Amino acid sequence: MASAHDRAVLQAVFNPTTPFGDVPSLNQEEELADDDTGFDTELLKQVKELERQGVSAAEAGDLQAALQQFSQAIQVLPRRASAYNNRAQALRLQGNAAGALLDLDRAVALSGGTGLTACQALVQRGLLRRLACQDDEARADFEKAAALGSELARQQAVLLNPYAALCNRMLSEVINKLRNPEVSDVQ
Repeated sequence: MASAHDRAVLQAVFNPTTPFGDVPSLNQEEELADDDTGFDTELLKQVKELERQGVSAAEAGDLQAALQQFSQAIQVLPRRASAYNNRAQALRLQGNAAGALLDLDRAVALSGGTGLTACQALVQRGLLRRLACQDDEARADFEKAAALGSELARQQAVLLNPYAALCNRMLSEVINKLRNPEVSDVQ
């Protein structure tokens, strides 16, 4: 778990124009949620139940049933991002990274890049992009998800940050010189 100071340093790295220590949502009391107010309440209930069943099926190892539940939820409310994000997870578990990326793109677009689903979709898409060695795109996704509050995304963004890598390499060299002063004098 990152301390408040760590979060302030990360904020300074990601947003150098903001004052040091100005960390959005540092003391955020409310949990990140999706805005489902624009949907019919009965259809929303139906879709949430379909998604719950899909998650249960996926947890039981029945990815085909999970995909059917998520696809049905998408048919009922095609403008709601959550089922796309969930279906992407099932597709990824099946080994269909391309299909998962399409659903994640859709989830991010439908969510407007805000809320819980956007955060989850950005992290998931960032991980898939990182596996595909698309580090710049992965870092961008992680930075957006980190801004929404994801600790995992924040850690991944730091790992992919070229400035952080350079600083880590320089710090490592300094520590090695301090540990072995004789070796640095010989060079």
